[in-house]
Amino acid sequence: MSYSVAVGAAFEGKTAIVTGAASGIGKAAALRLAKEGANVALFDLNHDRTKTTEKEINSIRTGAARAFEVDISDPLRVEKAVLETVELYGGLDIVFANAGINGVVAPIEEIGIEDWRRTLSTNLDGTFLTMKYTVPHLKKQGGGSIIITSSINGNTRFTSFGMSAYSTSKAGQTAFAKMAALELAKFRIRVNVICPGAISTNIDDSTIKAEDLKEIVIPVEFPEGGQPLAGGPGQPEQVADLVCFLASRQSSHITGAQIVIDGAESLLF
Repeated sequence: MSYSVAVGAAFEGKTAIVTGAASGIGKAAALRLAKEGANVALFDLNHDRTKTTEKEINSIRTGAARAFEVDISDPLRVEKAVLETVELYGGLDIVFANAGINGVVAPIEEIGIEDWRRTLSTNLDGTFLTMKYTVPHLKKQGGGSIIITSSINGNTRFTSFGMSAYSTSKAGQTAFAKMAALELAKFRIRVNVICPGAISTNIDDSTIKAEDLKEIVIPVEFPEGGQPLAGGPGQPEQVADLVCFLASRQSSHITGAQIVIDGAESLLF
């Protein structure tokens, strides 16, 4: 299934940072923001794929995108990329903190401390660092929108056995978003968190699954298709629609919200 969006001007003159922008939800959101007029800084560790996304966006609007090779768990690299973005485009209005990994999927006693820390460092520390270094520029701009990609895992469902590190990081992101929404409200900076269910992306490429998961799994008989609304995984473009709504004036009175986008998947389990 594909979605085409006509080039518009909803974000004309705006600048957005998208983390995890090389593929999946991040790429779809970056494309949609650019098609609606925004300049987009693409942050991702996979620089080859990020450059491909940059070329795709710039073929639509010349100079609308710039790729940055960024490890979002590295404070120096995040800060440097944010500063370069602001210098390049003259400001910052939208932040989509989307980058994340599944990490190691295993029973609790089998998860190494370094594996645990890597998942939390990427997903939770990465979200914190993205906001830490972008918030001052949003304040200077006089407002803005921050959207964080969390998950239904750790928030509305807990049946992804072996994903204790991932689910913990995703629950932490939601709590952080709500704390930040209150703290930043007086600066007219809105902070919202989205919780996707199964979406067709390549996040499984970074997943390491233990062989002994069957020892902890509680059998659950899933209905055919898994998602009542669509009968299968959602598409990155559908999440991009939600991101653009939360970045736009149409959601000007929405902050601290936790929005599930999963085709009713989490209502089943």
